[in-house]
Amino acid sequence: MSWIVGVDVGGTFTDFHAVDTASGRIERHKTSSTPDDPARAVIEGFAALFPRLEAAPEDIARISHGTTVGTNALIQGRGARVALVVTEGFRDLLEIGRQIRPHMFDLQKDHPAPLVPRQRRFEAAERMLYDGSVLRPLETGAIEGAVAELRDADVDAVAVCFLFSHVNPCHERQLGAALAEALPDLSVSLSSGVQPEFREYERLSTTVLNAYLQPVMGRYLRHFESELSQMAPKAVLGINQSAGGLMSPERARELPIRTALSGPAAGSVGAIHTARLAGTPDVITLDMGGTSADVCLIRGLEAQMTYERWIEGYPARLASVDINAVGAGGGSIAWFERDGLMKVGPQSAGAVPGPACYGHGGTEPTVTDANLVLGRLSPRGLLGGGMALDAAAARAVLEPAAQRLGMSVERTAHGMLGIVVANMVRAIRAISVERGHDPRDFVLLPFGGAGPLHAVDVARALGIGRIVVPAAPGILCALGLIVSDLKEGFVISRTTRVGEAGMAGIADIVADLMAQADGWFAAEGIEPAARQRELSLDMRYVGQNYELQVPVPADRPLTAEGVTRAFFAMHEQSYGYFTPDDAVEVVNFRLTASGVLHRQEAPALPPKSMEALAPVETRPVWYDGESSCDTPVYDRRTLTPGVELAGPAVVEELDATTVVFPGDSLRVGGAGNMIVTVGAAA
Repeated sequence: MSWIVGVDVGGTFTDFHAVDTASGRIERHKTSSTPDDPARAVIEGFAALFPRLEAAPEDIARISHGTTVGTNALIQGRGARVALVVTEGFRDLLEIGRQIRPHMFDLQKDHPAPLVPRQRRFEAAERMLYDGSVLRPLETGAIEGAVAELRDADVDAVAVCFLFSHVNPCHERQLGAALAEALPDLSVSLSSGVQPEFREYERLSTTVLNAYLQPVMGRYLRHFESELSQMAPKAVLGINQSAGGLMSPERARELPIRTALSGPAAGSVGAIHTARLAGTPDVITLDMGGTSADVCLIRGLEAQMTYERWIEGYPARLASVDINAVGAGGGSIAWFERDGLMKVGPQSAGAVPGPACYGHGGTEPTVTDANLVLGRLSPRGLLGGGMALDAAAARAVLEPAAQRLGMSVERTAHGMLGIVVANMVRAIRAISVERGHDPRDFVLLPFGGAGPLHAVDVARALGIGRIVVPAAPGILCALGLIVSDLKEGFVISRTTRVGEAGMAGIADIVADLMAQADGWFAAEGIEPAARQRELSLDMRYVGQNYELQVPVPADRPLTAEGVTRAFFAMHEQSYGYFTPDDAVEVVNFRLTASGVLHRQEAPALPPKSMEALAPVETRPVWYDGESSCDTPVYDRRTLTPGVELAGPAVVEELDATTVVFPGDSLRVGGAGNMIVTVGAAA
């Protein structure tokens, strides 16, 4: 049992990265996604990959899976039929929310319809106070009444969110136990189990989203595990989370909302792994796939985390990697607004029918078609020639747009790329410049099938002078799944003033978190040497309404002075100042526990060849909209460490294409990464 496999399901392709932990041998595979049934692409792709492993089914030790099932259910509105039970008097909280408009400058735009209509929202006669004391007990009659209402409602799932249940969850647990006994087929989400934090509306919304996804994720994982038991009977399955890190299928069925952003999170883990091998701790990632581009700022080999998300128009309070997504992918469609200006995205041709050049019925011009017209993609096709591209079809779908603009097809294609690059640059500025970070201090790390194609354009627009292209960039998310740890987050909400008088209470809360983590370590069978803990406090000045997440040591007792000093440092970093005389308080105490599963080192690579490096071909490539340039095309497999190339050049591999512009240069590092130096970065 030495093989571990990472499987990432994207909007256009499903990627596989397999490594033999005994020998270090690596195998990769890529297949088209099947949006109608994501499991089919995984099963068929695994069947195609397995013979290349030359292993018995019992040799597969672990499969780590990043899934878009939850995200797609929310996008398509195909979740469960959900009911909601709340504290008496709070039936309409789901619609009242924060009374803010979804878009500040659009008076016509409405919030999406609530996932639970009013007729399926029920009230329970109970009331908990802010300190966890019971004002009104949850009587047996109230429980029986709620059970009867839910039985008659004909629903698949129910969300339960009582006031202040994050402080005292006993009423929610009473009702949950009664529902499990009376309605065993009903999926139940308790807010105290989903996200036990203060701010009732966000906790309520997150719990409803979780309930909405529970039956969908449950069906998918049961089907997936059934198929997996035949292909790899001894493999342990891990499901990736939005915060990075893996959880068990049982936990994923219980808390499917945690998987909503699992794919992009895996990419950030793979990017950190690549950055570590390349010796570049500060990077900005550019994960450009078929439907979107995800960007993330990584500083000191750590990605920023966020606990506030909007998922398809609904607020969610959950831990996730702070990733900014924009509708800019290889399948993004060019179209004309009413003002006559061309736009690119966010609409995408996706996997079906895909870009016109795929030959699957696509009829609209996409970014991939534009790259093919400009010679940046090979006419031989993708996947090492295994997926043919139709250059004539790409040119044909761009013709109407070119005629409307009065331009050549090539200039139109170049303009399309300029628009999609501008969209990605804007997304990167939002996570860097707008938060006080200068992108020129970072290295750009592009991946995804289309990331390296556009990396130089993006870097030059931001003034970034260096790009690191990882090995197999189109499959980096699957690699991220390989190197991910088991992870679980614990949180306790208690508003506590920081000072000598309050430190004993703070110590008790931290001890409670540590005990919960120890229980999780034992349940997961994680050896002591593989255990890691990260402690942080959500802190603010007394009287403020928003908090800063402040990392603090998890291995030694906290002091009032140390905690306050850490908050001041974070406040100054975030806002440029702090006020040392104002009182400070903690709102949430967070502990992240992780168990290290696998540490993959840089692969052993052959030394630089002394023979002259010969291109596989030379073809005209357009770097602007005016003229083409004869460009040598290289097979990445021939680029060994130490090799240097002067632009222009195109480097092709199984899963991606890297374009080096005239005036730029490329060098292969010791870990196999390609390092592109951008000349004349703006």
